[in-house]
Amino acid sequence: MAGDRNGDAGRADGQVAPPASSERTPLLRALGGTDGGTDGGTNGAAQQHGDDERTVVAKDVSFARLALIMGTAWLGVFLGAIDSTIIATLSAPIASEFRSLSLLSWLATAYLISNAACQPISGRLTDIFGRGPGLVFSNVLFAAGNLICGLARDEYVMILGRVVAGIGGGGLMSISTFLGSDLIPLRQRGVVQGIGNVCYGSGAMLGGIFGGWINDHTAMGWRLAFLIQVPPVLASAVAVALLVKVPPKQSDKSFLARIDFVGVFLTSSFLVLLLLGLNSGGNQVPWTHPLPLITIPLSAVTFIGFIWWESRARQPIIPVKLLLDRTVLAACFCNMLCTMVVMAGLFYVPLYLQVLGDSATGAGIKILPSPVGVSICSVGAGYLMKRTGRYVGLGIASLVTLILGIVLFTLQGRDSPLWLTGVAFFFVGGGYGAMLTITLLACIAAVDHSQQAVVTSATYLARSLGGTVGMTIGSAVYQNILKAQLWDRFGDHPGAAEEIQRIRDDLNELKHLPEGWYDGVMDSFMEAFRGVWLTMLAMAVGALICIAMIRQHTLHATLERR
Repeated sequence: MAGDRNGDAGRADGQVAPPASSERTPLLRALGGTDGGTDGGTNGAAQQHGDDERTVVAKDVSFARLALIMGTAWLGVFLGAIDSTIIATLSAPIASEFRSLSLLSWLATAYLISNAACQPISGRLTDIFGRGPGLVFSNVLFAAGNLICGLARDEYVMILGRVVAGIGGGGLMSISTFLGSDLIPLRQRGVVQGIGNVCYGSGAMLGGIFGGWINDHTAMGWRLAFLIQVPPVLASAVAVALLVKVPPKQSDKSFLARIDFVGVFLTSSFLVLLLLGLNSGGNQVPWTHPLPLITIPLSAVTFIGFIWWESRARQPIIPVKLLLDRTVLAACFCNMLCTMVVMAGLFYVPLYLQVLGDSATGAGIKILPSPVGVSICSVGAGYLMKRTGRYVGLGIASLVTLILGIVLFTLQGRDSPLWLTGVAFFFVGGGYGAMLTITLLACIAAVDHSQQAVVTSATYLARSLGGTVGMTIGSAVYQNILKAQLWDRFGDHPGAAEEIQRIRDDLNELKHLPEGWYDGVMDSFMEAFRGVWLTMLAMAVGALICIAMIRQHTLHATLERR
């Protein structure tokens, strides 16, 4: 197995002796079919796998056509990323117009939950119906959701629009990744995925700024921020319908007979219940409220049912046996832990800066080095994988970079220089962007060609869980330490209970503190933030251990994996 150990993509002439089955060859090779074997390397050849399904390898396309296809897909990724963060600056004016403060949190939660719920199932569904129809459907749903939001006349219609847009946005994100794997050999895949990560990162970072600018400088206000996205998304749908011709898996069975409806229901139910409970607990309602007390245990029961069913289903949404592979399991855990770190950082570092007196805009600007780091390191990691065919060492280096950024967070204090936060975010963004590219390719290389979409869905599932769990853990650490520190310092002062509650609920209270409280309150905040930084550091060390466990597989230079 010298070829696998060395990450060689094959000799220049493309003639590679077929490797014997081992733990370092794609997991499902022995379960049916070969690792991309075809009759003489003919493009479009079918690969026979279990359950009477045949994977058809896409034909090579010209560079110009490939650029058009991926550019169209990345437009959807960019707009979907903008839509995921646009609410950050639009929630207040929207809630004010509808006179519903409770709407504030649900605007973001509705999009997050529907977005996360549809991503894991999109892999299997587009295997059946095709990437092109899947992308067209996602574009249309995304456009419809934004149209509903832009025309909404009450809060319930507004939330419905966010749910519809979230479903479409989730498909735009995940299917574009599947499409890249279908059309681009693994050896070149890293560079292309890096560019996709740049589109996502720049969109996510610009969403809040874009929404605020549209709201403040146009007559239509926040409604235009949603309506202006509809025309380019519809144009993208037309372009996708004309350009994307990736063949779906072939089978003698009907479409409906090949859909694991129970798996779809269990996967979506698990994510909706878990994310609804975690996002509502401590935010919309107390943790003792029936909503989180019911939804979180139910999500655990649903997850157990999901594992049981998917391990027995003939054509599962996410084959549980994939997780038996060391590389896939380690990469998924790494994605989850790193996303936990990044989401906690994106929320609590700006809060830390605002406690020190920075404005919301100023705090947002100091996050901007993060997408710069994502751009450089994500594309750079892809280029190095293209040149060397190796990724294990790169993965470890990416986590070391991420950890370096978090260590810089732990050095922050009341008197820290402002540039420290920007530098820290550059390293965190760079390490995270490189990790996403590396672990995705590691997972795809570890499984058979026919499983590349569903294994990609598994990594998206891990990220969805990581984002919400990271926010929940960060909030618990921050709130508990802050409360304990404030009570330790001021618990015996008159009116302490009311004042401590006001401090925890409103940062503006820092400007109206009782005499002699300021230094103690600021020290309490710094202790709370330090607790969050150290929690993030522990998560990152766990992710480093995970990524060190992935195995080197061949990054093939052709779509047929020869």
